[in-house]
Amino acid sequence: MTPDITPVDDVAAAFADVVAEAFASRPGPRFSAALSGGPTARACYERVAALGAGTLDWGLVDLYMGDERLVGPDDPDANQLLVREALIEEVGGVGSFTPMPTRGDPEGCAAAYEQTVAALLDGPGLDLVHLGMGADGHTASLFPGSPVLDWGPDRLVAATADPSGTNPHPRLTLTLAAIDRARLAVFTVAGAAKRQAVARLMAGEDLPAARVRAGRVRWLVDAAALGEAR
Repeated sequence: MTPDITPVDDVAAAFADVVAEAFASRPGPRFSAALSGGPTARACYERVAALGAGTLDWGLVDLYMGDERLVGPDDPDANQLLVREALIEEVGGVGSFTPMPTRGDPEGCAAAYEQTVAALLDGPGLDLVHLGMGADGHTASLFPGSPVLDWGPDRLVAATADPSGTNPHPRLTLTLAAIDRARLAVFTVAGAAKRQAVARLMAGEDLPAARVRAGRVRWLVDAAALGEAR
């Protein structure tokens, strides 16, 4: 299935608008989101944090992680550190933040977070999951060639690694089964380095990112990633 891509001039600004819209239209009293890492995600969260006063009631927002490197919580490579710095600290705190555990046995960490995700999905549900796409087509920490891509619907969190060895650190990730139970998945893709991956996606290749089937899926992609001339 060819993705429905929305070309945007400013990916971070477009993402902030989508978050504001999703918060306003949430079906329950609270708003839950699973977040990502990387430079595009940082820009997105900084823009969300700069939304006008009253756009989001941060006390009603519950944050989770879509994937994480198995490093300490304050390690420069930790996605949770990025979320804290770019968003949570900037808005003065949120209702709750439940990062992935990264201490100890990876399988044990995955099992512990699976219980957290299962309670969320079986309870209020996941309103939004924020995703990126790597140059190899991976999303979250679901890499090409990973057996996790073929896990069944009863597995929600995996301990994994990049089979190619390109992306360092063992990791935890939401599985496709968990991502697909989100009400909205938002991909943000920016920069010329992603151009080939976007072309492959639009050509219908079976990339990990192309497998996402959440309730709604939105792709916010800038001109550099699309290869459009300005």
